Amino acid sequence: MINSSVLIAISIALMSIIWVELVRDCYHLISHLWQPLYRLHSWHHRIFKPDLSVKSETIYRQANWYNDLPESVVMLIFSFGYSFLVISQGWITIEYQWLVWTGFFYTLTFSFGAIARGLGVPYAHDLTDVTHRQGEFTTIPANYFVNRTYHWRHHFDDQNAYFCGTLTLVDRIIGSALSLKGKKIAVTGANGTLGQALIKELYLKGAKVTALTSGNKELFIEIKNEQIPIKTVTWQIGEESQLQEIFAQTDILIINHGINVHGEKTANAIEKSYEINTFSGWRLLELFLNTVKTNQEKATKEIWVNTSEAEVNPAFSPLYEMSKRTMGELVTMKRVNAPCVIRKLILGPFKSNLNPVGIMSSQWVAKQIVNLAVRDFRNIIVTINPLTYILFPLKELATFTYFKLFTK
Repeated sequence: MINSSVLIAISIALMSIIWVELVRDCYHLISHLWQPLYRLHSWHHRIFKPDLSVKSETIYRQANWYNDLPESVVMLIFSFGYSFLVISQGWITIEYQWLVWTGFFYTLTFSFGAIARGLGVPYAHDLTDVTHRQGEFTTIPANYFVNRTYHWRHHFDDQNAYFCGTLTLVDRIIGSALSLKGKKIAVTGANGTLGQALIKELYLKGAKVTALTSGNKELFIEIKNEQIPIKTVTWQIGEESQLQEIFAQTDILIINHGINVHGEKTANAIEKSYEINTFSGWRLLELFLNTVKTNQEKATKEIWVNTSEAEVNPAFSPLYEMSKRTMGELVTMKRVNAPCVIRKLILGPFKSNLNPVGIMSSQWVAKQIVNLAVRDFRNIIVTINPLTYILFPLKELATFTYFKLFTK
């Protein structure tokens, strides 16, 4: 068992490393906002092709002198200042003070790496520039740590997002861990209360939204008393394959349609509940996942599934609960080796046609969904029930682990 002194030592070392990582990410963010720094940083954006190969070895070497090395020098300065302050103020005891310098020596590895790349030392790029290595993406964008797939988006999806270098903390705080600007997003159940609210919030974030609805009239959203038409596509349950061409051009699919038969338990009610709440959504999910093939699609495509708080709490509508829970289980199973990010929307009672006595407003719920999505929450929980924030993560972790161990 780890004793307290070891835990203290690890904590001090980690804090000094986290500090310099925060400095690096803030420096990167400022480099995109302040023109004098961007003149240096722009060299970094000039050198890579979409497959992460280098356009010019000469420019690559210059970029390391103009961007990577100055960045590491700033990290060293702030690391030195942090260490000096902590020690001079006596915030930790003498026996642990040497650990405060962990971040300083950690940063030296970046400085030496930048110098080696700038000098053209053989294999320096492969050994020290991990997030820019070529090759097929074998993982989806990571959640808490930056991997190649995550960082690729900063270069080729949106240079005003995805600023982090190792930890995604800064992106999650400022809401740049997922860029919705220019994204092609398709929303099912678009004519419903939440569907319309989501479309409005996504539109305000700069997304290009397609409304998927069973109705045959064009949908509009109201922005500042102006009626704005939304591209509307009509489809029916059981005809999911007709959306294949649309999905090939879609970045994010939001599966949001559903039905609530309340207290009914007839054969027809059972069939309708599972067909609409479970199997239709599952078919759409499989159809969309089949479009994820290239590195770009692995990095930018996503699915958001509204599985409901009914996954862990009663909704006082048995068939709604059972069909939504089944859909939730299927989504969790697909998450185990999904080729793109799959988010769950775990929503409490909001007022809608399905739940006229709901407590939360759909517009507020939609706003929270988008705010959490751009901070890269994979399980987006919006509810008034505090138990859900405890029960759902535990349930999801247990179910995901089970599927990872016992499915191929």
